[in-house]
Amino acid sequence: MPRLVLIRHGQSAWNLENRFTGWWDVNLTDKGIEEAKAAGRLLAEKGFDFDQCFTSVQTRAIKTLNLALEEMGRLWLPVEKDWHLNERHYGGLTGLDKAETAAKHGDEQVKIWRRSFDIPPPVLEAGSEFDLSKDRRYAGIPIPSTESLKDTIARVLPYWESRIAPVLTAGKQVVISAHGNSLRALVKHLSGISDEDIASLEIPTGQPIVYELDHALKATDRYYLSER
Repeated sequence: MPRLVLIRHGQSAWNLENRFTGWWDVNLTDKGIEEAKAAGRLLAEKGFDFDQCFTSVQTRAIKTLNLALEEMGRLWLPVEKDWHLNERHYGGLTGLDKAETAAKHGDEQVKIWRRSFDIPPPVLEAGSEFDLSKDRRYAGIPIPSTESLKDTIARVLPYWESRIAPVLTAGKQVVISAHGNSLRALVKHLSGISDEDIASLEIPTGQPIVYELDHALKATDRYYLSER
């Protein structure tokens, strides 16, 4: 039966600094590096192996995958990197300190921007220091100026259906290293979580989530590997 493992990247520099990150590329902290390595060791100890790996085009997710695979002795596995698995784009909030933003706009407004299902943050202005239009990895890609969770789901699920689901349907074992919101999109789909409830689902960094799937890719079990 197909098995899917989801890993949110280890702690990043802006996780530590409590800043809105989104599509901006930041690195792992020392703690994040150890979280990624620990995830790989745990997967190896529990006898997990994979046939195909998927990740975003953001450094923190790519490094998390590579560090985990290195601990497993599986750096040679095929990896597909794609922007559809990127974190949600936080628009004009990118780079801002979350506490300072709450002080300026109010806790309730920031909560709406962060946790509502379909209300995006303010757009990122063209020419901003966080404008990615000149970043080569996004050449020819319609870079969003902001995204709600609903918007993120709308780009993640077609990629799931076209690229990831066929690998699982073929009976392969898959690992995805991605981000809090792109993984929320997958968990919502696989576990049938409502629009209202998915926004409050917390996915911790560096903790492998295991999905046991049937041949129709319906989830028969979902659990954190550290709890088994």
